[in-house]
Amino acid sequence: MRAVDVVQKKRDGGELTCAEIDFFIHGYARGDIPDYQASAFTMAVFFRGMAPAEIVALTESMMRTGEVLDLSDLPGPKADKHSTGGVGDKTSLVLAPLAAACGVYVPMISGRGLGHTGGTLDKLESIPGFNVRLSLAQLRAVLRDCGLGLIGQTPEIAPADRKLYALRDVTATVESLPLISASIMSKKMAEGIDALVLDVKCGDGAFLRGRDEARTLAETMLGIGKGMGKRVAALITDMDQPLGRTAGNALEVAECVETLKGRGPTDLESLSIELAAWMVHLAGAAASLDAARTRVREALASGAGLERFRRVIELQGGDPRVCDDPSLLPQAEETVAVRSERDGRVARLAARAIGHAGMLLGAGRETV
Repeated sequence: MRAVDVVQKKRDGGELTCAEIDFFIHGYARGDIPDYQASAFTMAVFFRGMAPAEIVALTESMMRTGEVLDLSDLPGPKADKHSTGGVGDKTSLVLAPLAAACGVYVPMISGRGLGHTGGTLDKLESIPGFNVRLSLAQLRAVLRDCGLGLIGQTPEIAPADRKLYALRDVTATVESLPLISASIMSKKMAEGIDALVLDVKCGDGAFLRGRDEARTLAETMLGIGKGMGKRVAALITDMDQPLGRTAGNALEVAECVETLKGRGPTDLESLSIELAAWMVHLAGAAASLDAARTRVREALASGAGLERFRRVIELQGGDPRVCDDPSLLPQAEETVAVRSERDGRVARLAARAIGHAGMLLGAGRETV
Protein backbone atom coordinates (compact mmCIF):
# COMPACT_ATOMS: atom_id res chain seq x y z
CA MET A 1 0.00 0.00 0.00
CA ARG A 2 1.31 3.47 -0.90
CA ALA A 3 0.30 6.86 0.50
CA VAL A 4 0.01 8.37 -3.00
CA ASP A 5 -2.54 5.71 -3.98
CA VAL A 6 -4.71 6.56 -0.96
CA VAL A 7 -4.55 10.26 -1.85
CA GLN A 8 -5.37 9.56 -5.50
CA LYS A 9 -8.34 7.35 -4.63
CA LYS A 10 -9.86 10.04 -2.42
CA ARG A 11 -9.00 12.77 -4.97
CA ASP A 12 -11.01 10.85 -7.56
CA GLY A 13 -14.01 10.49 -5.21
CA GLY A 14 -13.47 6.88 -4.16
CA GLU A 15 -14.50 5.50 -0.76
CA LEU A 16 -11.48 4.49 1.30
CA THR A 17 -11.42 1.21 3.20
CA CYS A 18 -10.70 0.97 6.93
CA ALA A 19 -7.31 -0.57 6.09
CA GLU A 20 -6.38 2.30 3.75
CA ILE A 21 -7.36 4.95 6.30
CA ASP A 22 -5.54 3.10 9.08
CA PHE A 23 -2.40 2.77 6.97
CA PHE A 24 -2.38 6.47 6.12
CA ILE A 25 -3.19 7.90 9.58
CA HIS A 26 -0.83 5.64 11.52
CA GLY A 27 1.91 6.21 8.94
CA TYR A 28 1.51 9.97 9.29
CA ALA A 29 1.50 9.79 13.09
CA ARG A 30 4.77 7.80 13.02
CA GLY A 31 6.39 10.22 10.59
CA ASP A 32 6.56 7.71 7.72
CA ILE A 33 4.20 9.82 5.58
CA PRO A 34 5.35 13.43 5.03
CA ASP A 35 3.35 16.60 5.58
CA TYR A 36 3.00 17.27 1.86
CA GLN A 37 1.13 14.01 1.29
CA ALA A 38 -1.00 14.55 4.38
CA SER A 39 -1.81 18.04 3.07
CA ALA A 40 -2.93 16.53 -0.23
CA PHE A 41 -5.06 14.02 1.68
CA THR A 42 -6.83 16.71 3.75
CA MET A 43 -7.50 18.80 0.63
CA ALA A 44 -8.92 15.74 -1.16
CA VAL A 45 -11.22 15.11 1.82
CA PHE A 46 -12.17 18.81 1.88
CA PHE A 47 -13.40 18.69 -1.73
CA ARG A 48 -14.64 15.09 -1.99
CA GLY A 49 -16.02 14.56 1.50
CA MET A 50 -16.32 11.19 3.21
CA ALA A 51 -19.01 8.55 3.59
CA PRO A 52 -20.25 7.86 7.15
CA ALA A 53 -18.25 4.60 7.36
CA GLU A 54 -15.08 6.46 6.30
CA ILE A 55 -15.60 9.12 8.97
CA VAL A 56 -16.02 6.46 11.68
CA ALA A 57 -12.88 4.67 10.45
CA LEU A 58 -10.93 7.95 10.36
CA THR A 59 -12.00 8.82 13.92
CA GLU A 60 -11.14 5.38 15.27
CA SER A 61 -7.78 5.35 13.52
CA MET A 62 -6.86 8.79 14.89
CA MET A 63 -7.95 7.70 18.36
CA ARG A 64 -5.88 4.49 18.18
CA THR A 65 -2.66 6.37 17.40
CA GLY A 66 -2.55 7.15 21.11
CA GLU A 67 -3.75 5.81 24.43
CA VAL A 68 -7.41 5.06 25.07
CA LEU A 69 -8.26 5.48 28.72
CA ASP A 70 -9.54 2.40 30.50
CA LEU A 71 -11.60 3.63 33.44
CA SER A 72 -13.31 0.32 34.14
CA ASP A 73 -11.79 0.29 37.63
CA LEU A 74 -13.93 3.31 38.58
CA PRO A 75 -17.23 2.02 40.00
CA GLY A 76 -19.74 4.05 38.01
CA PRO A 77 -20.76 5.36 34.59
CA LYS A 78 -18.55 7.82 32.69
CA ALA A 79 -19.77 10.68 30.52
CA ASP A 80 -18.58 13.95 29.03
CA LYS A 81 -19.84 16.97 27.11
CA HIS A 82 -18.34 18.74 24.11
CA SER A 83 -19.27 22.21 22.90
CA THR A 84 -18.36 23.51 19.47
CA GLY A 85 -17.52 26.84 21.11
CA GLY A 86 -18.99 30.26 21.63
CA VAL A 87 -18.84 33.50 23.58
CA GLY A 88 -19.40 33.29 27.33
CA ASP A 89 -19.87 29.52 26.88
CA LYS A 90 -18.90 28.43 30.38
CA THR A 91 -21.25 25.50 30.94
CA SER A 92 -18.44 22.96 31.51
CA LEU A 93 -17.56 24.49 34.87
CA VAL A 94 -21.17 24.16 35.99
CA LEU A 95 -22.37 20.89 34.47
CA ALA A 96 -19.26 18.77 35.20
CA PRO A 97 -19.53 19.24 39.00
CA LEU A 98 -23.31 18.75 38.86
CA ALA A 99 -23.02 15.51 36.88
CA ALA A 100 -20.29 14.27 39.23
CA ALA A 101 -22.55 15.02 42.21
CA CYS A 102 -25.16 12.78 40.55
CA GLY A 103 -22.77 9.81 40.46
CA VAL A 104 -21.30 10.18 36.97
CA TYR A 105 -17.53 10.26 36.46
CA VAL A 106 -16.56 13.14 34.15
CA PRO A 107 -13.05 12.85 32.62
CA MET A 108 -13.17 16.14 30.71
CA ILE A 109 -10.35 16.83 28.25
CA SER A 110 -10.88 20.40 27.07
CA GLY A 111 -9.33 22.93 24.73
CA ARG A 112 -8.20 26.54 24.63
CA GLY A 113 -9.89 29.50 23.04
CA LEU A 114 -9.19 30.31 19.41
CA GLY A 115 -10.22 33.49 17.66
CA HIS A 116 -13.43 34.91 19.10
CA THR A 117 -14.40 31.73 21.03
CA GLY A 118 -13.43 31.09 24.65
CA GLY A 119 -11.63 28.02 25.96
CA THR A 120 -12.32 25.99 29.11
CA LEU A 121 -8.60 25.62 29.91
CA ASP A 122 -8.07 29.40 29.80
CA LYS A 123 -10.95 29.91 32.22
CA LEU A 124 -9.60 27.27 34.62
CA GLU A 125 -6.10 28.73 34.53
CA SER A 126 -7.46 32.06 35.75
CA ILE A 127 -7.94 30.26 39.10
CA PRO A 128 -4.64 30.82 40.96
CA GLY A 129 -2.55 27.66 40.87
CA PHE A 130 -4.99 25.50 38.89
CA ASN A 131 -3.06 22.88 36.90
CA VAL A 132 -4.65 21.61 33.68
CA ARG A 133 -1.50 19.69 32.65
CA LEU A 134 -2.06 16.52 34.63
CA SER A 135 -0.72 13.18 33.47
CA LEU A 136 -3.27 10.47 32.79
CA ALA A 137 -2.25 8.79 36.06
CA GLN A 138 -2.90 12.04 37.94
CA LEU A 139 -6.24 12.43 36.16
CA ARG A 140 -7.26 8.97 37.37
CA ALA A 141 -6.42 9.90 40.96
CA VAL A 142 -8.46 13.11 40.78
CA LEU A 143 -11.41 11.26 39.19
CA ARG A 144 -11.32 8.61 41.90
CA ASP A 145 -11.41 11.27 44.62
CA CYS A 146 -14.06 13.71 43.39
CA GLY A 147 -15.69 12.26 40.28
CA LEU A 148 -14.39 14.79 37.76
CA GLY A 149 -11.11 15.94 36.27
CA LEU A 150 -10.53 18.95 34.02
CA ILE A 151 -7.39 18.78 31.87
CA GLY A 152 -5.98 19.61 28.45
CA GLN A 153 -5.07 17.15 25.71
CA THR A 154 -2.04 15.10 26.77
CA PRO A 155 0.68 13.82 24.39
CA GLU A 156 -0.79 10.32 24.78
CA ILE A 157 -4.29 11.27 23.53
CA ALA A 158 -4.86 11.10 19.75
CA PRO A 159 -1.43 12.38 18.62
CA ALA A 160 -2.47 12.07 14.95
CA ASP A 161 -5.19 14.65 15.59
CA ARG A 162 -2.67 17.13 16.98
CA LYS A 163 -0.50 16.79 13.86
CA LEU A 164 -3.41 16.92 11.43
CA TYR A 165 -5.03 19.90 13.13
CA ALA A 166 -1.84 21.96 12.85
CA LEU A 167 -1.61 20.98 9.20
CA ARG A 168 -5.25 21.83 8.47
CA ASP A 169 -4.78 25.24 10.07
CA VAL A 170 -2.16 26.22 7.46
CA THR A 171 -3.67 24.47 4.43
CA ALA A 172 -7.17 26.06 4.50
CA THR A 173 -8.90 22.76 5.31
CA VAL A 174 -10.16 23.49 8.84
CA GLU A 175 -13.79 23.80 7.69
CA SER A 176 -14.10 20.23 6.36
CA LEU A 177 -16.97 18.60 8.29
CA PRO A 178 -15.46 15.06 8.18
CA LEU A 179 -12.14 16.39 9.48
CA ILE A 180 -13.80 18.59 12.14
CA SER A 181 -15.93 15.70 13.34
CA ALA A 182 -13.09 13.18 13.44
CA SER A 183 -10.87 15.68 15.28
CA ILE A 184 -13.46 16.32 18.00
CA MET A 185 -14.61 12.75 18.38
CA SER A 186 -11.18 11.07 18.33
CA LYS A 187 -10.26 12.94 21.51
CA LYS A 188 -13.62 12.38 23.20
CA MET A 189 -13.76 8.67 22.36
CA ALA A 190 -10.25 8.27 23.82
CA GLU A 191 -11.53 9.35 27.26
CA GLY A 192 -12.96 5.93 28.06
CA ILE A 193 -16.49 7.29 28.45
CA ASP A 194 -19.81 5.47 28.06
CA ALA A 195 -21.81 8.49 26.91
CA LEU A 196 -21.27 11.88 25.30
CA VAL A 197 -23.48 14.96 24.98
CA LEU A 198 -22.72 17.35 22.12
CA ASP A 199 -23.60 21.03 22.45
CA VAL A 200 -23.56 22.28 18.86
CA LYS A 201 -23.70 26.08 18.86
CA CYS A 202 -25.56 27.98 16.16
CA GLY A 203 -25.67 31.73 15.49
CA ASP A 204 -23.58 34.88 15.25
CA GLY A 205 -21.07 33.87 17.93
CA ALA A 206 -20.75 30.23 16.84
CA PHE A 207 -18.19 28.57 14.60
CA LEU A 208 -21.13 27.55 12.37
CA ARG A 209 -23.66 30.36 12.04
CA GLY A 210 -26.36 28.55 10.07
CA ARG A 211 -28.82 26.08 11.59
CA ASP A 212 -28.49 23.67 8.64
CA GLU A 213 -24.69 23.59 9.01
CA ALA A 214 -25.00 22.99 12.75
CA ARG A 215 -27.46 20.16 12.19
CA THR A 216 -25.18 18.53 9.61
CA LEU A 217 -22.22 18.66 12.01
CA ALA A 218 -24.37 17.30 14.86
CA GLU A 219 -25.62 14.42 12.72
CA THR A 220 -22.08 13.61 11.55
CA MET A 221 -20.75 13.43 15.11
CA LEU A 222 -23.78 11.42 16.25
CA GLY A 223 -23.03 8.93 13.49
CA ILE A 224 -19.44 8.59 14.64
CA GLY A 225 -20.37 8.05 18.28
CA LYS A 226 -23.05 5.49 17.50
CA GLY A 227 -20.75 3.79 14.99
CA MET A 228 -18.23 3.34 17.80
CA GLY A 229 -20.81 1.88 20.15
CA LYS A 230 -21.32 4.90 22.42
CA ARG A 231 -24.50 6.53 23.68
CA VAL A 232 -24.52 10.02 22.16
CA ALA A 233 -26.99 12.90 22.01
CA ALA A 234 -26.66 16.32 20.36
CA LEU A 235 -28.39 19.58 21.26
CA ILE A 236 -28.33 22.56 18.90
CA THR A 237 -28.21 25.65 21.10
CA ASP A 238 -28.34 29.41 20.59
CA MET A 239 -25.18 31.47 20.22
CA ASP A 240 -26.68 34.64 18.75
CA GLN A 241 -25.79 36.38 22.02
CA PRO A 242 -23.19 35.62 24.71
CA LEU A 243 -24.20 32.99 27.26
CA GLY A 244 -24.77 34.43 30.72
CA ARG A 245 -23.73 37.95 31.69
CA THR A 246 -19.94 37.75 31.28
CA ALA A 247 -17.28 37.00 28.69
CA GLY A 248 -13.69 36.72 29.87
CA ASN A 249 -11.84 34.08 31.84
CA ALA A 250 -11.89 35.13 35.51
CA LEU A 251 -15.27 36.81 35.07
CA GLU A 252 -16.74 33.57 33.77
CA VAL A 253 -15.28 31.51 36.63
CA ALA A 254 -16.91 33.89 39.13
CA GLU A 255 -20.22 33.59 37.25
CA CYS A 256 -20.00 29.78 37.33
CA VAL A 257 -19.48 29.86 41.11
CA GLU A 258 -22.54 32.09 41.45
CA THR A 259 -24.51 29.68 39.27
CA LEU A 260 -23.47 26.71 41.42
CA LYS A 261 -24.78 28.72 44.39
CA GLY A 262 -28.14 29.06 42.64
CA ARG A 263 -27.64 32.74 41.87
CA GLY A 264 -26.55 32.59 38.23
CA PRO A 265 -28.21 33.97 35.11
CA THR A 266 -31.23 32.01 33.92
CA ASP A 267 -29.87 31.08 30.48
CA LEU A 268 -26.60 29.68 31.85
CA GLU A 269 -28.32 27.75 34.63
CA SER A 270 -31.03 26.25 32.41
CA LEU A 271 -28.61 25.14 29.67
CA SER A 272 -26.16 23.69 32.19
CA ILE A 273 -28.95 21.73 33.89
CA GLU A 274 -30.23 20.41 30.56
CA LEU A 275 -26.78 19.31 29.34
CA ALA A 276 -25.93 17.73 32.71
CA ALA A 277 -29.28 15.92 32.74
CA TRP A 278 -28.58 14.41 29.33
CA MET A 279 -25.17 13.26 30.61
CA VAL A 280 -26.72 11.65 33.69
CA HIS A 281 -29.49 9.98 31.68
CA LEU A 282 -27.28 8.71 28.83
CA ALA A 283 -24.73 7.39 31.33
CA GLY A 284 -27.47 5.32 32.95
CA ALA A 285 -27.50 7.13 36.30
CA ALA A 286 -31.19 8.07 35.87
CA ALA A 287 -33.95 6.04 34.24
CA SER A 288 -35.46 8.97 32.36
CA LEU A 289 -34.52 12.46 31.27
CA ASP A 290 -37.05 13.99 33.66
CA ALA A 291 -35.59 11.98 36.56
CA ALA A 292 -32.12 13.15 35.55
CA ARG A 293 -33.25 16.80 35.50
CA THR A 294 -34.65 16.38 39.02
CA ARG A 295 -31.39 14.88 40.28
CA VAL A 296 -29.31 17.66 38.72
CA ARG A 297 -31.54 20.38 40.18
CA GLU A 298 -31.23 18.73 43.61
CA ALA A 299 -27.43 18.70 43.28
CA LEU A 300 -27.56 22.41 42.48
CA ALA A 301 -29.98 23.32 45.30
CA SER A 302 -28.12 21.30 47.93
CA GLY A 303 -24.72 22.80 47.09
CA ALA A 304 -23.31 19.37 46.19
CA GLY A 305 -22.22 20.64 42.77
CA LEU A 306 -20.38 23.58 44.30
CA GLU A 307 -18.57 21.26 46.73
CA ARG A 308 -17.41 19.08 43.82
CA PHE A 309 -16.06 22.17 42.05
CA ARG A 310 -14.31 23.30 45.21
CA ARG A 311 -12.74 19.85 45.60
CA VAL A 312 -11.49 19.55 42.01
CA ILE A 313 -9.90 23.00 42.28
CA GLU A 314 -8.06 21.88 45.41
CA LEU A 315 -6.97 18.53 43.92
CA GLN A 316 -5.62 20.20 40.78
CA GLY A 317 -3.51 22.69 42.73
CA GLY A 318 -5.85 25.69 42.62
CA ASP A 319 -7.04 27.96 45.40
CA PRO A 320 -10.50 26.69 46.47
CA ARG A 321 -11.13 29.96 48.33
CA VAL A 322 -12.23 31.50 45.00
CA CYS A 323 -15.55 29.70 45.62
CA ASP A 324 -16.11 32.05 48.58
CA ASP A 325 -14.15 35.13 47.58
CA PRO A 326 -14.14 36.00 43.85
CA SER A 327 -11.74 38.90 44.52
CA LEU A 328 -8.99 36.24 44.67
CA LEU A 329 -9.40 35.81 40.91
CA PRO A 330 -7.40 38.09 38.58
CA GLN A 331 -8.86 41.56 38.21
CA ALA A 332 -8.73 43.90 35.23
CA GLU A 333 -6.19 46.70 35.58
CA GLU A 334 -8.68 49.17 34.17
CA THR A 335 -12.48 49.14 34.10
CA VAL A 336 -14.61 51.37 31.90
CA ALA A 337 -18.36 51.64 32.49
CA VAL A 338 -20.39 52.32 29.35
CA ARG A 339 -23.74 53.73 30.41
CA SER A 340 -26.87 54.17 28.33
CA GLU A 341 -27.87 57.79 27.72
CA ARG A 342 -31.60 56.98 27.77
CA ASP A 343 -34.13 54.40 28.91
CA GLY A 344 -34.69 51.45 26.62
CA ARG A 345 -34.34 47.73 26.08
CA VAL A 346 -31.31 45.89 24.71
CA ALA A 347 -32.49 44.31 21.48
CA ARG A 348 -29.30 42.50 20.49
CA LEU A 349 -25.79 41.70 21.68
CA ALA A 350 -23.33 41.07 18.85
CA ALA A 351 -21.77 37.87 20.18
CA ARG A 352 -18.95 37.55 17.64
CA ALA A 353 -17.88 41.18 18.03
CA ILE A 354 -17.92 40.87 21.84
CA GLY A 355 -15.85 37.70 21.67
CA HIS A 356 -13.37 39.33 19.29
CA ALA A 357 -13.05 42.35 21.57
CA GLY A 358 -12.37 40.06 24.53
CA MET A 359 -9.68 38.25 22.55
CA LEU A 360 -7.98 41.54 21.63
CA LEU A 361 -8.05 42.58 25.29
CA GLY A 362 -6.14 39.43 26.25
CA ALA A 363 -8.85 36.87 27.07
CA GLY A 364 -7.85 34.58 24.21
CA ARG A 365 -5.50 34.16 21.28
CA GLU A 366 -5.47 34.64 17.54
CA THR A 367 -3.27 31.57 16.85
CA VAL A 368 -2.84 28.13 18.42
